[in-house]
Amino acid sequence: MDKQKMKEAACQKVDELQPLIYEIADYIHGHPELGGSEYLASSYLRKVLRDAGFTVEDVVPEAFPTAFHASWGDGPFHMGFLAEYDALPEIGHGCGHNLIAAMSVGAALAFAAVCGDGATVHVYGCPAEETAGSKVYMSDQGVFDGLDGAVILHPCADTTSIGGTSYASHPMEFTFLGKAAHIADREYEGINALDALVDFYRQMEDLEQSWTEPHLIGAIITDGGVAPNIVPEKAVMRATIRALDASYLETVMLPQIRELAQAVAQAHGAEVAMVHYEPLYKNMIQDAKMNVYFAEAFNALHEPFDVKDDDYADGSSDVGNVSQVTRACQPEICICYDAAAHTEKFAAAAGGELGKMQALVGAKAMAMVAVELMNEKNGKEFLS
Repeated sequence: MDKQKMKEAACQKVDELQPLIYEIADYIHGHPELGGSEYLASSYLRKVLRDAGFTVEDVVPEAFPTAFHASWGDGPFHMGFLAEYDALPEIGHGCGHNLIAAMSVGAALAFAAVCGDGATVHVYGCPAEETAGSKVYMSDQGVFDGLDGAVILHPCADTTSIGGTSYASHPMEFTFLGKAAHIADREYEGINALDALVDFYRQMEDLEQSWTEPHLIGAIITDGGVAPNIVPEKAVMRATIRALDASYLETVMLPQIRELAQAVAQAHGAEVAMVHYEPLYKNMIQDAKMNVYFAEAFNALHEPFDVKDDDYADGSSDVGNVSQVTRACQPEICICYDAAAHTEKFAAAAGGELGKMQALVGAKAMAMVAVELMNEKNGKEFLS
């Protein structure tokens, strides 16, 4: 079977799987579960994949008991499809993760149906994207090592798009420790931890002016003392420190920030402790050829799309960590109009007819990209 016929067969298989893809989207949408607690969704997807002939096993159960790895075949080309299925508090599936699961599973089943003995097909159940970012830990543990490519398609509003990136992010908590005293006590003078923290914040703004790569910093003070007549012995700031290049963030920005925090604390006679309070996200590396393959697939499927600039980023994603260990791509597919993600309106769209119809388009595009990648590795002779 040549490449084009294989793509056509994969699309036909997605159409045949339409009842199942809709059922996956509806079931997960109707049973929203928060990150780390997606037991119903995980169990349901495992059953779907087992029934389709996949071998399913736990991965990283010590950290994420609702994560899983399903595989089919033993061919030389290894293709990964990333499934997410966690919901948001109160809103439910306001980020459309029910559709991500449906698209990834549907695409994997379609690709498995056409790839013959040329591929090993992998589906990764990736919980807690909205909270703990399981793909960060899974990447660190080598779960995605050995893949030739990984895909995920994220629902969005208004316009399907390819390209862009995401910020590498280090969420850090700075705790300055001083010595409490009454503000009027002349004998036992305190050490004002809040003064040290505020001084650090001001100097960090100055330091920021020296950085030459695109970056962002957001910060809030979460603890500034207990009473106005008591010298604060503890002051805490949380900061999200981001850059488009993880290497620049980790080798330039963070060492300078840590050095500054220590110097400021010492100057005030205080101490400082620094810890990460959330996972460390890497920047997204969108594989250039995979972007082209998605563009070709969307064109063939008559799906209009925009192309984002390479340095366009509007957040951070744990898919970025996957992209640091294998070729990866995360386009966005339109499921509604005039609705922001993480809203009730978007959640309704994720369970609506248009959202499920677009999930079929997304599953077809992902399977077509997988065919292209397999053709790259195995060669035209294998597919002919």
